[in-house]
Amino acid sequence: MGKEIVLTGITTSGTPHLGNYVGAIRPAIEASHREDTESFFFLADYHALIKCQDPERVKQSRLEIAATWLACGLDTDKATFYRQSDIPEITELNWLLTCVTGKGLMNRAHAYKASVDENVANGQDPDYGVTMGLFCYPVLMAADILAFNANKVPVGRDQIQHIEMARDIAARFNHLFGHHFVLPEAVVAEDDSAILKGLDGRKMSKSYNNTIPLFDTEKKLKKGINKIVTNLLEPGEPKDPNGSTVFDIYKAFATAEQTAEMRQKFADGIAWGEAKKELFELINGQLAEPREKYLELMANPAEIEAVLQAGADKARARARALIADLRNAVGLVNFV
Repeated sequence: MGKEIVLTGITTSGTPHLGNYVGAIRPAIEASHREDTESFFFLADYHALIKCQDPERVKQSRLEIAATWLACGLDTDKATFYRQSDIPEITELNWLLTCVTGKGLMNRAHAYKASVDENVANGQDPDYGVTMGLFCYPVLMAADILAFNANKVPVGRDQIQHIEMARDIAARFNHLFGHHFVLPEAVVAEDDSAILKGLDGRKMSKSYNNTIPLFDTEKKLKKGINKIVTNLLEPGEPKDPNGSTVFDIYKAFATAEQTAEMRQKFADGIAWGEAKKELFELINGQLAEPREKYLELMANPAEIEAVLQAGADKARARARALIADLRNAVGLVNFV
């Protein structure tokens, strides 16, 4: 039996933060070490263009995110690491899939429906500001997955629908042209530990502007942690760890023993300033070495580029064989 193919992408529209690390980067890298798994990691830079029309931001984000994966220990001898935009086979597959995808299926996509609902609520045309990039986003995501016939795709709960759509699209293509695609499965964390809270207590997200950048300087990391919103309980007053952003982030980086100790400190009334100090020391201790590697990589983009080009060669070799098969299946064959 062959290895299970697992595929993970991260959109290049911002600076990697602690939530990206805990929810996607760290678990993906850990999983890539399994002998029964073949991992594909990519920079979703075409997806970034859907929401971001700032070329410098996209360019910088691609560099930062690539450096982050490498600094965090991604072994590119074991995993295939590439930029989405370096694989033209993905965009060709995107068109082949678009031609078998019903508009009605895209009408039901959460992101599109949310935009329509907001427009209607504001008295605007339902499709005001809706680009075809946003509308067809699920098809491109399906192409990302199906180009390598990934078995498993780790995603947040808000992305489960897109995996289901990829399955529908793959099944439709298989029905029309014979079996070419496996049906991918979404992999979602069983608990909420992979969803890190941000400065304001909501999910840490660039959209909420409540993130703590992953590789800030020590000074900026401490400053960010000190901005975490807490309640007004005084030192000595027992504090509930459940619902506490400080505890939530601490738990994401701590061992079970450390977590139990901090839980007791909350019960004993630890001061918020002391709790944040311990949180900073915990995180900074784990990120100091990868931060140094990250800064080295950011100062040497040519090293990152060489890694990505090698990854693109590996990825294209796989995707090219599939595309040749699909071209034949749909009738796009040479006459001689």
